[in-house]
Amino acid sequence: MQQISRQTPAVACQPGVIPPQLLCGNEPVVLKGVVSHWPLVQQGQHSPALAAAYLQQHYNGKPTQVYYGEPGLNGRYFYDDSCTRLNYDTRMGRVDEVLQLILAWQELAQPPSVYIASNLLQTHFPTLRQHNDIALPKPALDYATEPDRVSIWLGNRSLAACHYDASENLACCVLGKRRFSLFPPQQIGNLYPGPLEPTPGGQVISMVDFANPDLQRFPNFPRAIAAGQIAELEPGDALYLPAMWWHQVEALNSFNILINYWWSTAPRYTGSGMNLLYHALLCLRDKPEPERRAWQAVLNYYVFDNPQQAGQHLPAEARGVLGELDEMQARQLRAMLLNRLNR
Repeated sequence: MQQISRQTPAVACQPGVIPPQLLCGNEPVVLKGVVSHWPLVQQGQHSPALAAAYLQQHYNGKPTQVYYGEPGLNGRYFYDDSCTRLNYDTRMGRVDEVLQLILAWQELAQPPSVYIASNLLQTHFPTLRQHNDIALPKPALDYATEPDRVSIWLGNRSLAACHYDASENLACCVLGKRRFSLFPPQQIGNLYPGPLEPTPGGQVISMVDFANPDLQRFPNFPRAIAAGQIAELEPGDALYLPAMWWHQVEALNSFNILINYWWSTAPRYTGSGMNLLYHALLCLRDKPEPERRAWQAVLNYYVFDNPQQAGQHLPAEARGVLGELDEMQARQLRAMLLNRLNR
């Protein structure tokens, strides 16, 4: 099986400083050493136990969701053979208890798998960012966006199956090594997405086992491999990942911590793009093919090709929602949609 050969470009950074141009492109980039000054990173360089102790100093004791997998799972949080159920259990637990388990299992050849995913720092580690934070050089915008989210991910060895996120992402490697397998959004068909419900982390995932791909079932997967790239992170490094890029994430050590920043530059009133997908599944997918193709042309005209063209030939006062949207017009569109769906 062909392996991904291209490495994600890397830029050496001064600790704590992100060159603004690095977050303005549409390509991933590794920022070497950009969070190496964080005390949590430095404690982890001495020992995992010191990193765990430092983290517990900032933990407020609130319970959280914890993934548990049996020995032999090897951290691959996925589906059972039916693809209708997940292959691990999710239970409420405490972060300090999970940290103790991770430390106790470090020497086991086949430990159980344990993982805390996307725990917001503000809800569980409210003081951690006082000395472990970085300013994102985002553009100034004259409209409201979704609030930024800063999350922590911790566990023993894990593999988050290939998926995409709708937000911009700065993934900061704090403890343990991380390997990201990255694919442009256009590779979705060659990655063979799974069910929309349930999913391991809220996002649809690739059904391909990258380590042992079934090419009879997934014959076009080599095309994704040819278009892919690998980003390898050491503690202190970060990866900028543009929105909608597919990524498989491997945490390679017996104890791993990652902190990521999610943000969006889209107006908040636009909501989730998944609303469009679900609406299209309901309203377009099962129409006759000629009608689907006609609607594809309509959507290209109004949305995808040049969003400004549909209203350019109209007087400004006649454009309505074909002109620039604002919060009030977005509310009107949402109300119209709800009214039509409820008929």
